[in-house]
Amino acid sequence: MIRITREADYGILLMTYLAQTDGQAYSAAALAQQRRLPLPMVSKILKTLARAGLLVSQRGAQGGYSLARPPAAITAADIIGALEGPIAITECSGDHHDGCSRLEHCEVSGHWPRINQAINVALQSISLLEMSRPDPPRPVHFYPLHHTATANTAGHPI
Repeated sequence: MIRITREADYGILLMTYLAQTDGQAYSAAALAQQRRLPLPMVSKILKTLARAGLLVSQRGAQGGYSLARPPAAITAADIIGALEGPIAITECSGDHHDGCSRLEHCEVSGHWPRINQAINVALQSISLLEMSRPDPPRPVHFYPLHHTATANTAGHPI
């Protein structure tokens, strides 16, 4: 199963909340309470997102965290990448292939980068602004790459 980490999931929840607040700064405690998330994890996520340049941290009584850029200029890929590192679904699909001991003997290794790129493109195409607004689910269409069926297994036209 391909799955983002809990940290990335919580990071997206926190960022979507901040995207809905018109630039207001929130403390880690306020965000943890608002999103009903554990404060230690929220603090860690916010610091990581600030180091990545996605959040601005302001000290003081009126301080807290706010978005560093407009929500339309931040993507799901930015958030996940900041919290998990480069997106790679296998060891051989990222920029560094050193981790795969089977690379020389793998017949499918050339296909993983293409799949990984499709996932990256999808994550880069969804902005924080879009994610922060309710949107009814849309059907996803998958198209065959090379083969179009014209008959079922019994030989009847489809």
